[in-house]
Amino acid sequence: MAKDDIQFDLNQALEDLKAGKPMSGKDGFLTPLIKQLTEAALKAEQEKHLENAPEPNRKNGYSKKTTKSPVGSFELDTPRDRAGSFKPQLIKKNQTHLTEDLERKILALYAHGNSYQSNREHLKDYYDIEFSNGTLNAVTDKLLQELQSW
Repeated sequence: MAKDDIQFDLNQALEDLKAGKPMSGKDGFLTPLIKQLTEAALKAEQEKHLENAPEPNRKNGYSKKTTKSPVGSFELDTPRDRAGSFKPQLIKKNQTHLTEDLERKILALYAHGNSYQSNREHLKDYYDIEFSNGTLNAVTDKLLQELQSW
């Protein structure tokens, strides 16, 4: 199984932390968590897009791209739609770098339990990404499921 296919394991991460292994970098133990949360957010964005599509549309698999992040590189599965109208906002098409700032913000916004409105304002202020309340709710709900699963 490739490193990118590994799901984040909290118990293993705690063991790695106790053993003094790095949190970030090529072999950092946070890389699977960032990958999982980013993919969950992209899926939620796509689901909201499909719900609001003016014409019938549906999911059409994923495209893979190597995404570089301060905690390490990983293969990101970006969802596609049949009509080709889905344009992700969190990680835009052709974007290959997840900035440390955005990565920290993703973790912090959800870890601190901020309100949807507060998260929306932060994303707009820092990254010029605008989400409707409905889209942000869908993204947050999807991320919370991911966070609760570990």
